[in-house]
Amino acid sequence: MALRSQTDREILRLAVPAFLALVAEPLFLLGDAAVVGHLGTAELAGVGVASVVLQTAVGLCIFLAYGTTAGVARRLGAGDQRGALALGVDGTWLAVLIGTLVTVAGVLLAPWLVGLFDVRGPVEEYAVDYLAVSFAGTVPLLVVLAVTGVLRGLQDTRTPLVVAVAGNLGNLALNVLLVHGVGWGVTGAAIGSVVAQCAMAAGLLVVLVRGARAHDARLRPSPAGVARAARSGVPLVVRTLTLRAAIVLTAYVVATGAGADPAGATRIATHQLAMTLWTFLAFVLDAVAIAAQALTGRALGAGDAPTTRRLTTRMTWWGLWSGVVTGAGLALAAPVLGPVFTSDPAVHDLLLPVLLTAALFQPVAGVVFVLDGVLIGAGDGVYLAWAGLLVLVAYAPVLLMVGSGTGLVVVWAVFGAVFIGTRCLVLVLRARGDRWLVLGDAPAGRP
Repeated sequence: MALRSQTDREILRLAVPAFLALVAEPLFLLGDAAVVGHLGTAELAGVGVASVVLQTAVGLCIFLAYGTTAGVARRLGAGDQRGALALGVDGTWLAVLIGTLVTVAGVLLAPWLVGLFDVRGPVEEYAVDYLAVSFAGTVPLLVVLAVTGVLRGLQDTRTPLVVAVAGNLGNLALNVLLVHGVGWGVTGAAIGSVVAQCAMAAGLLVVLVRGARAHDARLRPSPAGVARAARSGVPLVVRTLTLRAAIVLTAYVVATGAGADPAGATRIATHQLAMTLWTFLAFVLDAVAIAAQALTGRALGAGDAPTTRRLTTRMTWWGLWSGVVTGAGLALAAPVLGPVFTSDPAVHDLLLPVLLTAALFQPVAGVVFVLDGVLIGAGDGVYLAWAGLLVLVAYAPVLLMVGSGTGLVVVWAVFGAVFIGTRCLVLVLRARGDRWLVLGDAPAGRP
């Protein structure tokens, strides 16, 4: 009992600040949705389409946080804090390089990317305007991901919390000022987010530089280290690509054929709100997964397999019960959430059954997030990549067959039952085995 209490305290020490920080992160989009939603349904739908593209671009780079957390935690567990910080510096330089490339490509390709969703009229115009400006914040946003991963690996989740809260408050204030005060509309919401992201990146870089100097770690990029960080991130990119492909495919099924039809705009706007809220709850569940990454990496780096097993079992229960709580909360709040984001009664009516459907799958999602965090912390990226491909192959044909031409509630039921359910199955099977339990300061990377 004492050992379990100690484990719970350790999980809470990392998970609570991570929970609050992760809640703050999706509030960037929730803030934009709340502010823009009162401009009109077309504006909200446009931001919804653009957000899918942005979340995909940034989501593919989430390895900058996840992979760095695992690597830094392993070095820390092995007693090499200087090496841990050097690894983090290389990951941050990689973020700058990738962010620059994504920014250039995103700004140039914004009209084409929006065109993939088959939207027309004002929805298309608002989506392109929002997307082209928002891509300017890619570099600072990826730097935030990378440095946050370093601090998590060092078992510090409080500093990212402070930066996330400050950045989110700044973003919300700027959105209200620029959208409604200055009258810049959708473009003002994008500008406010970019400015806030730049401020967050600057704050985290100050913390990283101070830590590196305190432990005599280099600040210049090591070409070999940056290349090594890029190679180790490839499996996580594949894993994330499969997840984002499922999200984008779901949005595509919802948006296909909507065109400029008002009913189609309602369907897109409702799906955008539901997916934004789902993402919000996913980040909440990911708090325990963040603790799982840091604690798993540290325990394996220290060569302690029994502690790793004990942590995995306990964190899985935490994930399950967190999902029960978030699911119940979503179901209870569903009737009142629609008016918070839009004044369109058609969206209100459609949003309620969609959110109730999403609430049913929250407990399963809780287990999925925790086990995903455990395997990321163990450096088991190759398995996660193959598992992601398998899940996508199972989900895509069912969604295209059942979701096309059916109601939005059916689409969300397929998303929960097939996509989330299959992910849970492949992760549970892996966690029950031993191949991911590789000890030492370097992860296995075995399929």
